[in-house]
Amino acid sequence: MILEIAILQVVPGREAAFEAAFAEARPLIARQKGHVRNALLRSVESRPGRYLLQVWWETLTDHTEGFRGSADYQEWKRLLHHFYDPFPEVEHYALD
Repeated sequence: MILEIAILQVVPGREAAFEAAFAEARPLIARQKGHVRNALLRSVESRPGRYLLQVWWETLTDHTEGFRGSADYQEWKRLLHHFYDPFPEVEHYALD
């Protein structure tokens, strides 16, 4: 199993709109082959607009080729990518 981690920095003042857009986008990723579960966590410390996205996948290619190569990913990008500054880095971790 693979854990995808992304630190999302949302443009200040856009947090509520981002959270609403994420609620709309969540089913797009949840229905992908190999998706196990996901969690969006908001920072409670001194960095407003900072979120941690965690997505569990069965395999790395389920994310990198399956989801990212899908029409659902294009809609995900349309809904969410304009909220980020800077654009997030994504890393994958192997879960034993």
